[in-house]
Amino acid sequence: MPTLVLSPAEVRTLLPMDACIDLMAEALTTLGRDDAINPLRNGIRLPNDLGILGMMPGYMAQPHTFGLKVVSVFPGNHGTEYDSHQGVVVLFEVEHGCPVAILDASEITAIRTAAATGVATRLLAREDATDLAILGSGVQAGTHLEAMRVVRSIDTVRVYSPNVERLERFVTEAHERHGVDVTATSSAQAAVDGADIICTTTSAREPVLLGEWIAPGSHINAVGSSVRFTRELDTDAVVRSRLFVDRLESALNEAGDFLFPKQEGAIDDDHIVGEIGDILLGKLAGRESPGEITLFKSLGLAVEDLAAADHVYQRAKAEGVGTTVDLGGLKHASA
Repeated sequence: MPTLVLSPAEVRTLLPMDACIDLMAEALTTLGRDDAINPLRNGIRLPNDLGILGMMPGYMAQPHTFGLKVVSVFPGNHGTEYDSHQGVVVLFEVEHGCPVAILDASEITAIRTAAATGVATRLLAREDATDLAILGSGVQAGTHLEAMRVVRSIDTVRVYSPNVERLERFVTEAHERHGVDVTATSSAQAAVDGADIICTTTSAREPVLLGEWIAPGSHINAVGSSVRFTRELDTDAVVRSRLFVDRLESALNEAGDFLFPKQEGAIDDDHIVGEIGDILLGKLAGRESPGEITLFKSLGLAVEDLAAADHVYQRAKAEGVGTTVDLGGLKHASA
């Protein structure tokens, strides 16, 4: 059975943000119905803290597919020509277990992460939210700007990053790619002052968003930390918020933004209101009042990768896009 290989540019073309937001809503709904298998991610740390190799397998009943994402994380790549996250998503067909597609993981991750945030924002942010603050100026900052503009009528954007050169480049690219005027601020506090929606997309190990800065009625998307030993939000920010997650099991094991306040005794497991899939299935209410602060803690899930990758694969086949290789799969005749 042939295997289709898709490049970053091909993934980007075949996975527009608005379509991916709908795909992520479907994926999280499927997960909420227990029609998917999404184990905790696993990986190995390389010697001398050079990097991490992470593996995220999963299975979905709809679309009927299974596979995994394998990604390397090399923090030392920040500031170089290389992306800090590199890898592939591999899709398999469910009848014989043959690999049918290999896709660039960086583009899949960049788009689907912001799209899942878009789903949460559509459910939790105030309908009249127009003022956006982004902390961070990397890949996720850019895709989150795009996603937020899909789900809300954003008219004001402020961004902060300690990397001045990258911050200036982000402002320029936002105007050139999206026609959006972005204001670069001199501090995180200045960026979030009065914001309706706050996205934290940093690689920080210590809090960059403090609870005392957050205005009533805000919605926060905490995206940058995906391990238990780092966090972007301080304890006060989490305590003040109604907390929703993409996956409860993942949050209880991997979310430093939740686990640090829990270890301090400020909150317990009941502080997590529920999963985004619970809202989509009508099991939970989203925002309950205009003045409450809502928080979506994103960790990223294998089912999100699979849903995005399957969509790209199906479109690529229909449009004749990609490179086909023969990796075998059929029995070889005995000599």
